[in-house]
Amino acid sequence: MQQRDGIDRRTFIGATGGAVAVAAPAEQVFAAPVDSVIPIIDSHIHLFDPARPQGVPYKADPKSPTFTAGAFPPGYKKLAAPLGIVGAVLVEASPWIEDNLWALQTCAAHDVMLGVVGNLKPEDPNFPEYLERHRKNPLFRGIRYGNIWGYDLAAQSRNPSFIRGLELLSQADLVLETANPRIDLLEAVVRISDAVPRLRIVIDHLPAFEPGRASQAAYEILLKEFEKRPNISCKLSAVIHRVDGAVSTRLVDHRSRLDLLSGVFGEDRVMFGSDWPNSDATTSLDYIVRIVREYFADKPRAAAENYFWRNSARIHKWTPRVASQPRLG
Repeated sequence: MQQRDGIDRRTFIGATGGAVAVAAPAEQVFAAPVDSVIPIIDSHIHLFDPARPQGVPYKADPKSPTFTAGAFPPGYKKLAAPLGIVGAVLVEASPWIEDNLWALQTCAAHDVMLGVVGNLKPEDPNFPEYLERHRKNPLFRGIRYGNIWGYDLAAQSRNPSFIRGLELLSQADLVLETANPRIDLLEAVVRISDAVPRLRIVIDHLPAFEPGRASQAAYEILLKEFEKRPNISCKLSAVIHRVDGAVSTRLVDHRSRLDLLSGVFGEDRVMFGSDWPNSDATTSLDYIVRIVREYFADKPRAAAENYFWRNSARIHKWTPRVASQPRLG
C-alpha cells in the first residue's frame, strides 16, 4: 500500500469521507477567495492539433473536450481569463523535433502565450546546433526531459555527452524541466544539479507524486537535498489528482502535501501550473485555480505573488507581451 506523507492512502480516503468530487461544469467560474488583483501565469499547459495530417503523439485524455477538437491558445484563454490567468507557458507534448517550430509559431500568434519549453535531446550530437537555432526565438525558454517519450533522465544523468549538452543549456540561460517524477528521476536531478550547478531545473507535478512505503525514506532524503539547492524549483501542479481512483477538490485533503513542498522549496521556488488540458481527466481549470487561491489566502501577499507569477518570471525569464501581464520591477 502506498503512503501519503506517512498516512496510508486508504486512511487518507477514509478520513475524507471518500473525497470523491465531481468536476465543475466547464462554464462555471468561481469567485476568487483571495486577492484577485494578483495576476496568474500558468507555467504548464499543453497544446496540440489533432487535425494535422501527420497526427499528434499527444491528444490529452479522452475525457477532455480537447481530445478531438484540439488544444489551442484561444480555447485556453476563454477558460483562463475569467479566472485571473493572464499568460501561460507551453510545455511541449511531442518528441518530434519539428514540433518545436509548430509550438513556437502557434504561441507567437497569440499573446496569451509567454514561452515554450521545448523538446531537444542534450545527448544528441546535433544538440548544439539545434539549441543555437531555437534559443534565438525569445519564446523558447528551455527543454523538457524525463519519464516521457521513452527518455531516461536517470541513465542520461551519468552520460558525459548529456551533461555537456546541459552545460550549453545553462550557458544559454535556459531551463531544464523534468517530466513525471519517480525516485530515480529525482535522484538524477540531484546529480545533474551537482554536475551543472548554475542550471535552473524545474520539477513538475510533485504534489501528485506518491513515493510508496519502500521509497519514503529515500524521498525524504531527496527533499532535504532539494532544500539546499537554490536552482532547483518545483511546480505545485497536479495538486488535484487521483488517489486510489478518488478525486478530491477540497483543500483539506491536499494541504499537508502543499505545506511539505512549500516548506522544502520556499516561497521563491514554487510555481503555479495547471497541466491543462491533461488536467481535464481529474477536474476543471476553475477548480484547480480555486484550490490554490484558497491555499494562499492566509499567506503573505508576497508569497502569493511569487507563486502565481513572480517565480515563473524569474525562472523561465519570459517577457510580457501585453499590458495585463506583470513585469518584474
